[in-house]
Amino acid sequence: MKNAKPSSRRNFLLTAGLGTAGVAAAVATATRGEKPRAAMPGATEGSGYRLSEHVQKYYKTTKV
Repeated sequence: MKNAKPSSRRNFLLTAGLGTAGVAAAVATATRGEKPRAAMPGATEGSGYRLSEHVQKYYKTTKV
């Protein structure tokens, strides 16, 4: 049993750091080719915020 080289904490931390860097590089290169997705399915250009009567009432309540 004394033939095996004991691994030190320094070697473990070095290996863990290199492994983390490798995973980060793989994720960064894998996501480059993807096209950006729409925020919500079925959403079209300009279908977000609208100044409705309800919103205007809220704005009136927030004035100091």
